[in-house]
Amino acid sequence: MTSHVRHITIDCADAHRLGTFWSRVLGAQLADDDFPGDPEALLETPGAAILFVQGPDAKAVKNRVHLDVQPQDRSRDEEVERLLALGATLVGDHRRPNGRGWVTLADPEGNEFCVECSAAERAALTGTRLPVTADDVTAAVRLAVDALGGAPEEDWERPAGGLTWSCWETAEHLGDDLFAYAVQLGPRTPPLEGEVPYRWVPARPGGPHNAVFADRAAGPAGLLATLEASGALLASMVRTTPSGVRSYHGHGVSDPEGFAAMGVVETLVHTHDLAAGLGLVWSPPAALCDRALARLFPEAPAGGDRWAVLLWATGRAELPDRPRRTGWRWDGRPPAERQTASSAG
Repeated sequence: MTSHVRHITIDCADAHRLGTFWSRVLGAQLADDDFPGDPEALLETPGAAILFVQGPDAKAVKNRVHLDVQPQDRSRDEEVERLLALGATLVGDHRRPNGRGWVTLADPEGNEFCVECSAAERAALTGTRLPVTADDVTAAVRLAVDALGGAPEEDWERPAGGLTWSCWETAEHLGDDLFAYAVQLGPRTPPLEGEVPYRWVPARPGGPHNAVFADRAAGPAGLLATLEASGALLASMVRTTPSGVRSYHGHGVSDPEGFAAMGVVETLVHTHDLAAGLGLVWSPPAALCDRALARLFPEAPAGGDRWAVLLWATGRAELPDRPRRTGWRWDGRPPAERQTASSAG
């Protein structure tokens, strides 16, 4: 057995004040039982929590250990300006003319930390593909739940777009898809030749084969709660599963990023089906569509409206220069492991 990092602990003069600064940096919340004047403050963040412990000794020299932060929804330079406005101070500017480099800041008690380029900036600088992440799964599912939440209860028995399933069945199927992708990553030795053997059955003849069903007595709000819960399961498995893990999917043995991309595509396109049936407007972020397309549909055109291209790739629309696909499939294999591109159909 090995150990895991439980906390990154930072000594400080005012635990609550410093913890509050870092909560704004990282967009996380201090523990509910942390108050001003307490000797400790705990900040829960993905990977490892940060624990601020009050002590009598002032900082005297440069830290031997420091944090590197990477902005998630803005550029490095925009994040530097935001953090300076929160109370950080500039220690060293290591930005280069070619866009690379970092900025060293100090928090309100003088602890140095570095602000690096965002993942999007790194991808642009290196010419690499921006990966699909656990956060993308969470974002896609939350956007879907928010969009669907206003539909009247009586509309959920309508057909979902061009599908033969009702809107209720389609949302239930989507939650089941997310659950299924999560559990493929669950065993210590994930299967490479078949699915984890849950029992998938339809609730009615012609309905989707699911392992997970929502309680109809809970209504649409309960249905959407099961969808969000399944999305959280997949996001958690993608975030915590080592990137070298492989597991079976019918469209190619895949890795955690691949299952994340599948979950994103299922969410975006089935929400399109649901929005059509429920009379709602649905247009997901272009960048999210682009990351999913780049991972799963190498044959998709590189330009144009990325949401329109994703609808084309999944057989739901035509493009000006390409007819609607009558058969399609994605390629779930990691790009480096593809011998030949999967054919559509």
